[in-house]
Amino acid sequence: MPVLKDIRRKIKAIQNTQKITKAMKMVAAAKLRKVQTRMLNFRQYADKIHEVTVRLAAGAERQLHPLLMARPRKTVEVIVMSGDRGLCGSFNSNIIKAGANYINDLRKNGFEVSVSTIGRRGRDYFKRRNIQLRKSWTGVSGNLLYNTAHEVSGDIIENYINETVDEVTLIYNEFKSVIAQKVSVVKLLPLAPIEAGEEVAVSPDILYEPSQKEIFERLLPKNVEIQVYRALLESSAAEEAARMSAMENASQNCDDLIARTTLVYNKARQTLITKELMDIVGCVEALK
Repeated sequence: MPVLKDIRRKIKAIQNTQKITKAMKMVAAAKLRKVQTRMLNFRQYADKIHEVTVRLAAGAERQLHPLLMARPRKTVEVIVMSGDRGLCGSFNSNIIKAGANYINDLRKNGFEVSVSTIGRRGRDYFKRRNIQLRKSWTGVSGNLLYNTAHEVSGDIIENYINETVDEVTLIYNEFKSVIAQKVSVVKLLPLAPIEAGEEVAVSPDILYEPSQKEIFERLLPKNVEIQVYRALLESSAAEEAARMSAMENASQNCDDLIARTTLVYNKARQTLITKELMDIVGCVEALK
């Protein structure tokens, strides 16, 4: 009988776990709907402002703004954007693996690498491997604010203008669908056409008011800020989608485990009943 009690206790524990995974799935689904709406609405705006910035910067003199200045690539800043929490499948492991591989490739090619992280999981991973972090931000998951993008972009711009770094690359999970996320490697600074050294004449159709310099002083930092915020939104949506899928799979696994454990319980119970019947028949035969 103690065996049956243990099996019943195990079934009860699995059922309780399933209640938790189902609740977490519902919470993740609610958060996903909210952040997905924000992300989809912001994605087109971010793409358009980046396109406009690149077009204007391609035909401008590089001396107009420090962010337009292209330098030989010596020190590369790599920002790895992960989550603060787990229970989201391979979301964190994929981005951390991609970031570590990218950093190793840069070092093999002789570049100095400065590493920063957004998210507790990425920070802990690099600290465990004794990789010095220049900067880290945590507490972003589930508490996404535009102020975070403003803080991160301000730090990026300051270090680029001070020539502490010559290039800034952001690695994050881009949201594709509820069941698919893509690791994206985005070069924030310098702007691609400037880095490639393309000389594009200023279009005569473009009029600058009040002036090129004043426009770039507002537009270039704003573009960096917007691209960082877009990455935060994409990563947040991808994380909630991954967590929802992981919890759904966990709930299904609980169903399978409950079915298998119930079968074991029924077999043990049947064996015990059969044994008791055999004992009763044996006693009856002995009394004859």
